[in-house]
Amino acid sequence: MQRRHLLATPLLLVLRPAAAHHGWSSFDQARPIWLEGQAVSVAWRNPHAELVLELPADLKLPADLASRPVPAQTAPVDGAALLKAAAVPTRKDRRWQIELAPLARMNAWQVAEIKAGDRVAMLGFTFSGEKGEPILRCEYLWSGGKVAGLRSSPA
Repeated sequence: MQRRHLLATPLLLVLRPAAAHHGWSSFDQARPIWLEGQAVSVAWRNPHAELVLELPADLKLPADLASRPVPAQTAPVDGAALLKAAAVPTRKDRRWQIELAPLARMNAWQVAEIKAGDRVAMLGFTFSGEKGEPILRCEYLWSGGKVAGLRSSPA
């Protein structure tokens, strides 16, 4: 019994970091979520940049959201349809963990490094039924007066 435990421990240590990374398939891509607020903390690193976003108490969709232009990506993303289908989350968490893109992709989009205190907005996806932790995988990021599509490179 003790030997089996010793063999399993290294395997768990290797698998543990991968559990924190979420691929696109983990998220409900049929329900785009709009978030905006202030970056509380930022980790500008690979495998992808991350930040904690603090939302305002009265988060609402911008009136012009459905008509905003979004840049073309190399991945087949219908940005206009996503903007039209956007909703604010039903859950009331004030802080969300945001998964951005790998740094090479952030650089391809010329996204300046986000710092704590910066105001940003995004459209992305959370888990089906908004279950689990308040995590959003960012599809489009509005930062520094620009918008970037983070699923793939600029088209």
